Amino acid sequence: WEPLWPEQGWAFLQLLLVASVCHAEEPVCRQRGDPENPLLSKNGDIILGGMFSFHTSWKDRKDSYMNQPLPLQCTSLNFRDLQFAHAMVFAIEEINNSTDLLPGISLGYKMYDTCGSVARSVGVTLALANGNEIVSVPSKTSCTKPAYVQAIIGETSSSPTIAVATVIGPFFVPVVETAQQLGICLEYSVSFFRTDPYSKIQRIIEIIKASTSKVIVAFLSRADLNVLLPEFSYHNLSGYQWIGSESWIFDSQTAEMDIHHILNGSIGLSIPKAHITGLREFILDEKPLKSSNNELFTEVWETLFSCKFKELKSSADIQRECTGHEDMTGVQNSFIDMSLMPIFNNVYKGVYAVAHALHNILSCNKTCNKTVLQHIQKIHFTTKEGDEVYFNENGDPAAKYDIINWQPRENRTVEFVTVGLYDTSLTTEKQLNLQNKSLIWARNSKQVPVSVCSEKCRPGTRKVLQKGRPVCCYDCIACAEGEISNITDSITCVRCLPEFWSNERRDACIKKEAVFLSYEEIMGALLTAASLFGVCMAIGVILIFFKYRKTPIVRANNSELSFLLLFSLILCFLCSLTFIDQPSDWSCMFRHVAFGITFVLCISCLLGKTMVVLMAFRATRPGSSVQKWFGQTQQRLCVTAFTLIQVIICIIWLTTSPPFPFKNFKEIKDKITLECALGSAVGFWAVLGYIGLLAILCFIFAFLARKLPDNFNEAKFITFSMLIFCAVWITFIPAYISSPGKFSVAVEIFAILASSFGLLICIFIPKCYIILLKPENNTKRNMMGKKAPNSL
Repeated sequence: WEPLWPEQGWAFLQLLLVASVCHAEEPVCRQRGDPENPLLSKNGDIILGGMFSFHTSWKDRKDSYMNQPLPLQCTSLNFRDLQFAHAMVFAIEEINNSTDLLPGISLGYKMYDTCGSVARSVGVTLALANGNEIVSVPSKTSCTKPAYVQAIIGETSSSPTIAVATVIGPFFVPVVETAQQLGICLEYSVSFFRTDPYSKIQRIIEIIKASTSKVIVAFLSRADLNVLLPEFSYHNLSGYQWIGSESWIFDSQTAEMDIHHILNGSIGLSIPKAHITGLREFILDEKPLKSSNNELFTEVWETLFSCKFKELKSSADIQRECTGHEDMTGVQNSFIDMSLMPIFNNVYKGVYAVAHALHNILSCNKTCNKTVLQHIQKIHFTTKEGDEVYFNENGDPAAKYDIINWQPRENRTVEFVTVGLYDTSLTTEKQLNLQNKSLIWARNSKQVPVSVCSEKCRPGTRKVLQKGRPVCCYDCIACAEGEISNITDSITCVRCLPEFWSNERRDACIKKEAVFLSYEEIMGALLTAASLFGVCMAIGVILIFFKYRKTPIVRANNSELSFLLLFSLILCFLCSLTFIDQPSDWSCMFRHVAFGITFVLCISCLLGKTMVVLMAFRATRPGSSVQKWFGQTQQRLCVTAFTLIQVIICIIWLTTSPPFPFKNFKEIKDKITLECALGSAVGFWAVLGYIGLLAILCFIFAFLARKLPDNFNEAKFITFSMLIFCAVWITFIPAYISSPGKFSVAVEIFAILASSFGLLICIFIPKCYIILLKPENNTKRNMMGKKAPNSL
């Protein structure tokens, strides 16, 4: 808002104390530049300065830069600021007539016309500081003198006030960065002054049309807005919610200019209603004005009554003659409009604040070194109307405003309705009192307008700024997998902990599902069934062999090794079950050890049977003692020795770096794969390598014995079974390495079952076929053949 005098409300917030002296380099006082003379003045012991826009414009002139420019000629009389000046004079007269405040001291004033020009405001400031008037100065008079004025009240709008403060006052210039603290985003910010070219107005209109925001904060003086308003109406800038500054939100002239009602529903802050006893009568009394400045009185009087004084009237002038005694009672003019009494009250209190500060300085018996401004910040008094005047530690008064709403009426007029109150002197929760039901927004709507560049980003998304646009313009991007945002308008997504994963909405981390090969799932159930079926088959073969253990086919194939092989195959089938279900410390160690030892036992039995076949045929040669060196005892020792080597390898593996349960977070991104880490990879591949070595030896011996003369040569079946075994485990290695998670376990189980079934079927099913379906072939002669040696 743009108040009457300094930036944030009361004139005395920007009272510019002048305590300077001018030191001339030359012994004589010389005046440079055009002089500035006050429009209204009165002598006194202490002089107060005033800066008001008695006129709102000036005559255009074209400077040739060949001669000194002429003084500025002000036009368009401004009754509003004239009333402000009257309020200042009224307060000074009251103080001068008081016996309590500044007794024996008279206040005078020097009021200058700034014509609404920032440049002129700066010049007037310097004039008030230095007394830059046309005065006769004796030759060789010293320039050193006291400050010309003790305080300046004004300017009446923000732009010139900032310029004045920069020139002479402390740099307490308010900055609009508060909006950001409240979470408000400015899509654009453009400045405008009524003297700007038309192209600037066009650019402002283009910016408004191109924007997405529907709320416009018009931080403008009334005069500036009155320049823009016709152009806004011409371009039909309707449908926007206007937020008004104090300078125009309560101004009836601005409402009259808004013929297209684009400002309907505007809301803004206004100084609360106030009353100053006797001020209205003082303003309407022409005597003080007439006695102060005859030229200003003449202009005011001619403007009020549309007449001309005789001495100024030409023969061609058709206006009636002014007498100077016209009656103001029937005049319809803004000069008699007292609606701005709240602002008059601020001027009134501003003058009294200066007076109280001066009173305190004069009462301290010359012991005070403080300036008027410092004393003003410490005052605390009550006016005759009961208003408290004081400042906080920052030099600010307690802000108190009415909230005004422009509400259209049936006769196409606008009523300024008070819909709330803002008072910082109250507690925080009570400072704002807004009657929402009484508000009318833009387009005569009761609904609060929405003005956002982008909708809020819901949880599960994050904000990504749009290039080249304000920070409130952004896109909402969904968080990546494994990341979440659980607040609205989050600027980042947070990655979930390793054991958690984002839900579908990406607004919460949920515990990952543990994945392992279980008995309940189809694949686990099928593998379990296959394992149990293999066990049943092996047990069935054992029963058959036990029942027919005295038959030649059982006896001819080393029944002891056959039963041990069948037992080891049962263990092989059963060890596959240890790979199913959730891994634990014991299951991880047991599954690999059981697998390694049982398969070595199985291959050792096959290796023993193959060596028996080879040795049997070697024993038929004359003088051969091979059978003596590879009897039953040697066979048992061979199997035990081969198996014991694997046991030693497993013990070393378990004692150095055993397998352990491991949570794999990388295999499947949204799940935890529970698997058994190998611990020592060397130990694992040593176990497999040893099994492979025995399998290769068994295959070589069986291959050598495959053509021995025997109607039922077991070496052929061992050779074929070893081919299957080696093929399974050779293909197992790449499949195991490339399979993810629980599928690698399934591959390992499949390899165990496939090789076990291969051994069981290739070696024992043909024998069972003869025993059960071809008993006539189960004879010693048929087993041995004509040239067959004696069976073992």
